[in-house]
Amino acid sequence: MTHPDLAYVELASTHAFPVNEAIKIGGQYVPVLRDGKLLYVSGQIPRIGDQVHFVGVVGSGPDAAIDLGSARRAAAICTLRALALAKAALGSLADIRSVPRISVFVRSAPDFTQQSEVADGASEALYAVFGSRGVHTRTSVGVLQLPKGAAVEIDFVFGVE
Repeated sequence: MTHPDLAYVELASTHAFPVNEAIKIGGQYVPVLRDGKLLYVSGQIPRIGDQVHFVGVVGSGPDAAIDLGSARRAAAICTLRALALAKAALGSLADIRSVPRISVFVRSAPDFTQQSEVADGASEALYAVFGSRGVHTRTSVGVLQLPKGAAVEIDFVFGVE
């Protein structure tokens, strides 16, 4: 299996995500918190640099601006941001032993019911980086609104050494 740090770089390049980007936080919270053998990463939206990508409602119809494929890509970018934060906190993604849980929030049109398929974008990204160690439990829900109008937000729990 490819080293997780290298797999992360490969995945980031497919999404034009800068691997050395410092993730900026706005608010009174911490982006990463370690508690024993768990590393919690606060909710991430599909932001690259100062720009939020994939802004709008997911689904079809007149109110929806984001299709399923784009929403899956947004989920992958959220995951890359979380991995960047985890790597900065730990020094290497190799220190991640498991991914116990992710929670995926999708800004959904009223008739959109494919939140789980959107979450697959994050699940596939985690598997690409960690292999079987990236398999996880998850919840995916549709919501009315997300920060900055983002289509997707995801928070993560990682098991660490």
